[in-house]
Amino acid sequence: MKRTMIAILAVSLFIATPVTATKAPQTLLADAVSALQEIAEQPDSEHFHRMLQNAHGVAIFPSLIKAGLGLGGRYGEGVILEYDASTETWYGPYFVQMKGISYGFQLGVQTTSLVLVVAAEEGMRSLQEGKITLGGNLSVAIGPLGRSAEAGTNLELDAVMYSYSISKGAFIGASLEGASIDNSVNANRVYWNRELTPEEMLKRKASSREIKELIEALNRIIKKEVEAA
Repeated sequence: MKRTMIAILAVSLFIATPVTATKAPQTLLADAVSALQEIAEQPDSEHFHRMLQNAHGVAIFPSLIKAGLGLGGRYGEGVILEYDASTETWYGPYFVQMKGISYGFQLGVQTTSLVLVVAAEEGMRSLQEGKITLGGNLSVAIGPLGRSAEAGTNLELDAVMYSYSISKGAFIGASLEGASIDNSVNANRVYWNRELTPEEMLKRKASSREIKELIEALNRIIKKEVEAA
């Protein structure tokens, strides 16, 4: 009963109330490091390591909350970085929000740490547009580490993005894709101390003190894969 009431309340908040509050950029970056390390340390994370080595970028959502009672909703704050594998250089960050309403049989509340590895240049171009819809104009496939049934698998490894996730909490039933990734205007304004477009943010080298720990964590994962090859 308690879980059901939480689900009802959460879905109501997702649907009826626009989410405007955001985490401080420094807090979100620290949470992103923890989420990235948790996924990278899983026993079945080899594919994640390989994909990251040749990625065009990543989107990290440390705490994506999904709640459902017939009608479902999800919300999470994240950070996107672009990567140039030829120069081993990271660009950004660009702070975003993921939102969505889903239909179909679904019940419960779930918190997920999610990393999207952008495997194609067109994926980064779409992210730079400021708002995209997953599974709509972008194909997303589950990496072997993923535990969610929301995106279709892709054995040919030709999807634009691959999702890797660790979930906590019970959630029954799969939902339709359609979550959107949108510009977190307030967080970006606070971090950059100016108004920049997503493209401008993702063309700036990630070299600030605030993002240093996240870049080091990403590079350690890539270095580990190179040494293991």
